[in-house]
Amino acid sequence: MRSSSIRHPILDRLALGSILVVVACSDSLPAPAELAGPPTAGAEWPVYGGDIFSRKYSSLDQIDRTNVDQLRVAWRWRSPASDLAAKESGAFRFVYETTPLFVGGVLYASTTASQVAAIDPTTGETLWTFEPRSYDAADPSHGLYIHRGVSYWEEEGRGRIFVGTSDARLVALDLITGEPMGDFGDEGFVDLLAGLRRPVDRDHIAISSPPLVVGDVIITGSSITDVDPTSLRPPGDVRAWDVRTGEHLWDFVTIPQEGEFGNETWEQDSWQTVGNTNVWTTMSADEELGLVYLPTSTPTNDWYGGHRLGDNLFAESLVAVNVQTGERVWHFQAVHHGLWDYDFASAPILADIVVDGRPIKAVAQVSKQGFVYVLDRATGEPVWPIEERPVPASTVPGERAAPTQPFPTKPAPFERQGFSVDDLIDFTPELRAQAIEMLEGIQLLGFFEPPTLEPFAYLPGALGGANWHGAAFDPETGMLYVPSITWPTMMRIVPPEEGTSDYRYEHDFPYFLSLALGPQGLPWTKPPYARVTAYDLNTGEVEWVEPLGEGPRGHPALSGLDLPRLGWPQRGAPLLTKTLLFIGQEARNWMRLGPLLGEEIGEADARELTDFAPGFYAYDKATGELLATIDVPSNVMSAPMTYMADGKQYIVFAIGGLEADAELIALSLP
Repeated sequence: MRSSSIRHPILDRLALGSILVVVACSDSLPAPAELAGPPTAGAEWPVYGGDIFSRKYSSLDQIDRTNVDQLRVAWRWRSPASDLAAKESGAFRFVYETTPLFVGGVLYASTTASQVAAIDPTTGETLWTFEPRSYDAADPSHGLYIHRGVSYWEEEGRGRIFVGTSDARLVALDLITGEPMGDFGDEGFVDLLAGLRRPVDRDHIAISSPPLVVGDVIITGSSITDVDPTSLRPPGDVRAWDVRTGEHLWDFVTIPQEGEFGNETWEQDSWQTVGNTNVWTTMSADEELGLVYLPTSTPTNDWYGGHRLGDNLFAESLVAVNVQTGERVWHFQAVHHGLWDYDFASAPILADIVVDGRPIKAVAQVSKQGFVYVLDRATGEPVWPIEERPVPASTVPGERAAPTQPFPTKPAPFERQGFSVDDLIDFTPELRAQAIEMLEGIQLLGFFEPPTLEPFAYLPGALGGANWHGAAFDPETGMLYVPSITWPTMMRIVPPEEGTSDYRYEHDFPYFLSLALGPQGLPWTKPPYARVTAYDLNTGEVEWVEPLGEGPRGHPALSGLDLPRLGWPQRGAPLLTKTLLFIGQEARNWMRLGPLLGEEIGEADARELTDFAPGFYAYDKATGELLATIDVPSNVMSAPMTYMADGKQYIVFAIGGLEADAELIALSLP
């Protein structure tokens, strides 16, 4: 648990901002008389999503449509976790998803190994690093290390950086030196599992997303393994701590216990043994209302729920809790008795909008299933009606799917919902015939149709739709921008091998991997395979939709066809500025899976599929016109951010971590 620190002149120029103040939530929440959110990100980027509204918006405009095509790499910073890869069988190289913060003239970033670094924003020089050696204490909860960033707090000129680690600790670091703060917890460390309502295996739980700081409270979620499901997996309770001392303040229990609201939605006392239902992604907060918004995930296990009959509150829900007490104020459940791994994967966006002349403090939650749920963030009431509609019943023994699911009437879905033969690739009759032949024996499920005992496929898949990259919101225009992918999940549920699970069925993950590729390595469905959908949240209407990425137009099977941009089925992360919408895309999902598939996809197919030029895209946010594709050295793995340093605007994001060293890349004008 050592930190090496180097003083640098830029650290002496720290100029910390104003003190965050939280307004406690009263029994009677105030009506939104005036729409005034937090300041938009400008020269600084102090929160993972730009601000605690998670809008991913900056008012900077030095880079605009007239010069965006001139962006070039200003500097590269190599993650120290890359040096650990050889020692740890490559585990630290899997996905580098960090989004740095920029405060007081310094960048602060995490690594896949839960290390933290302070970085000069104009040169990429390392100023200090902190090494928690979390990998010595526990294996990663999902078998590979993932980490998305750090959190920041300051008061009266004294700043702290917080990081959650892969062995489930919360660490407070001095902003200037990188040393653990001795007055926080136990010499700078808090064990996030201490006092949890039941003992857990530290190898099954981690912190992969930045905690959320709201005033003098810091709130932590957790990443919990969802492979090889068994009972008594770690509970996904959300926990809060005093930002100065590390004292435990409250827990929000995501699976209500006996006597608590919602407990009756867990039949046969399943509330005692089921785990997960965690907040593994980022959160948002409204300081004026005193509310923090928790997007929750699926309970154990993702595709079979015969051991947890009932609606299963507060799984796959958006829950608003009092930031001072942890008490539930309201909740909205998007999926009853989830069977599709449709967890909420991104922070809800707090959006101040005007609907039919009425100002509304809203919250917009994008989802894997392709919906945008828009609610009044003070009360949880839908801005536009959300209807409970009948859905198919389950045919799996012991299972009982929910008879209805909620469907927003507005906005329209941003993804295809339901999978049928009509959705299959049809560039040529040969490709379509190959797809049909390859899918023989696999049931194509309608939207919200439950899994079956036969192999099945469904859209949107478990990876989205939208995923952890989320969406971006323009507070000046009321526009919401949602990147999404069309990539079906193909799965089967099978009895577990003896001694591996006490559930009747579990999902067959190798089977899922084996069906990553469609005919001749092309995607399974018709294009576009990724898109950006722009909504006017004041009206709930779609303004424009554009493909994201060129797509496989150069594939030999498509030779001679005059095709538009097709989009790559790779998840995109948005960044919004005064005039532009930027999207950075991950490696293609099958590119990420390639090393795991091995012989199942074949080396030739793997080479062909990964032979594409990674890009960082700039759109005119008003029209959707693609203005520039900026060449970058490797795939874009994180949500981008922007800041101003020494009079120059920079855009920074993470690349690599799988096929190349993990790095941060900074773009700027010449």
